[in-house]
Amino acid sequence: MTSATTQADPSPSQESVAASSNYATRLPFGFAKRFGVLVEGTRDQLKLLHRDGVSAAAILEVQRFLGAPFRLEAVPTDEFDRRLGLAYQSDSSEAMEMVEGLGDEMDLASLADSVPETEDLLEQEGDAPIIRLINALLTEAVKENASDIHIETYEKRLVVRFRVDGVLREVVQPKRALAPLLVSRIKVMAKLDIAEKRVPQDGRIALRIGGREVDVRVSTMPSSHGERVVMRLLDKQAGRLSLSQLGMSERDLRTMRNIISKPHGIILVTGPTGSGKTTTL
Repeated sequence: MTSATTQADPSPSQESVAASSNYATRLPFGFAKRFGVLVEGTRDQLKLLHRDGVSAAAILEVQRFLGAPFRLEAVPTDEFDRRLGLAYQSDSSEAMEMVEGLGDEMDLASLADSVPETEDLLEQEGDAPIIRLINALLTEAVKENASDIHIETYEKRLVVRFRVDGVLREVVQPKRALAPLLVSRIKVMAKLDIAEKRVPQDGRIALRIGGREVDVRVSTMPSSHGERVVMRLLDKQAGRLSLSQLGMSERDLRTMRNIISKPHGIILVTGPTGSGKTTTL
């Protein structure tokens, strides 16, 4: 068999094909990115986008995997990467689906594996369940444009919340026994001391999620029922708004333009979390 089949065979996901309506994400992300192929369209009108130089073996493997005819379309590398990222970012709810299958028979030693400086979360297919859960939470948070992820430990439950448009909302409740595992894994990723649980700690994680560069600022805080974690997500590729797009009144906009045109002075911007301080600046 060719290398395209033996080294990155997408067949392990074959069982999910019948249930999925999104042909783009039927191929595992790692396979699609490595061999430069992306499926688009419906079953009756499938199209296989590919980068220049794609191997015939990779195309044959996709044909075997899908079991349906498709037409080929070559696209430039930049355009392919953009469409690949968009296709897989839209594949949601992975975190919610996997929580029920997570057990509590895991030990902290398994969390001490080496973590690269920067990793693409969508390529992590074979990791331990706790790692895949964290990856899925981060991916879902970026997809929903969440600014923060809160992991809150209580006496009998564990709650994960996203802050979207300044409002915290609950997204999932993993098993309570997973709390120390989640916190310890995040500490490893942020290069914090996993043995120190009595004082707050701060760190950061650099990630790529579907080709998007994301900085994650991590803060841990001890509580009466274990440590809590807050992760602030900063999407480096998020669009920047001009002053006129911030929703200011005409009067405030004129005042602001007049102030920033002056050669001296200071502008102090205050407000609660999510009020738009960073966006304004």
